Amino acid sequence: MSLALLTSILAVTIRAGTSLLYATLGEILTERSGILNLGLEGIMLTGAVTAFAAAYHTGSLLAGVATAMVVGGLLALIHAFLTITLRADQVVSGLSLTIFGTGLSSFLGQRLGPEGKPLVGLIGPQFKRLPIPGASDIPFLGQALFHQDLLVYIMYLLVPLTWYFLYKTRPGLHLRAVGENPHTADAMGVDVVGVRYFYTIFGGMLVGLGGAHLSLAYTPGWTENLTGGRGWIAIALVIFAMWDPLRAVIGAVLFGGINAVQFRMQAAGTTIPAAFLNMMPYLFTIAVLVVITWWETFRKRVGAPAALGLPYMREERR
Repeated sequence: MSLALLTSILAVTIRAGTSLLYATLGEILTERSGILNLGLEGIMLTGAVTAFAAAYHTGSLLAGVATAMVVGGLLALIHAFLTITLRADQVVSGLSLTIFGTGLSSFLGQRLGPEGKPLVGLIGPQFKRLPIPGASDIPFLGQALFHQDLLVYIMYLLVPLTWYFLYKTRPGLHLRAVGENPHTADAMGVDVVGVRYFYTIFGGMLVGLGGAHLSLAYTPGWTENLTGGRGWIAIALVIFAMWDPLRAVIGAVLFGGINAVQFRMQAAGTTIPAAFLNMMPYLFTIAVLVVITWWETFRKRVGAPAALGLPYMREERR
């Protein structure tokens, strides 16, 4: 295998993993507050279609990104209201959000084109790759790491910032405290409900941004089910990463790498059926979940928030 081919695979790996990483970071922040959001697939799909539609009609990529984040935040707000205020079952609410988001994205995709026509097949603005002078000339890694689109570079900054925020700042400590023991956090003066609302909504905005990266950068355009199950993979990545933003990078690179390799194998005319290659990322997801389930005995050790999925009722304050 040539060096140029390896560089190409690594570059595709990073681009494929970026949308996953946005969604995974969003879910990590949400789950760190004790709220489980299984609606990522629906939020990503809706973010992707609204981002493309907004960018197509305005000609502005910024408008597309902003629209996806606002829509992602609004959908997450629905989940927050149901699970925090009404104390509905978080699993049921999340699954309902996925079903709703999937249907909504299909509905919008059929009607947001010119004169109410479908968006499918239209060509809109897209993020171009921006080589960083000097850095992109580094042998092998330069073209893969520093010849990417703007959303990839933002991700380079967002991952360490999220890690620093979680583990080195007081608001990050409050977030982790709410996810571990909301009663104790409340006794210390932390607004548990406010923290859960904020991070559920902010997490949804990052998930929507992940959808925008798909429709504006990785695979510019809109088709039905554009995410191809990436929302579910992101949920698995959160567990794989043990709720740690830095470990999430490893998972995103693995999943992105599998995607990149299977595309290259198909392009090279491999005799392995394309359907089997397309299944590879999902088979890997199942394998990860099986391993993590086997590790369930060590749940606290791997870092799962102790209050994840549990509603908080202040009148039961202890």
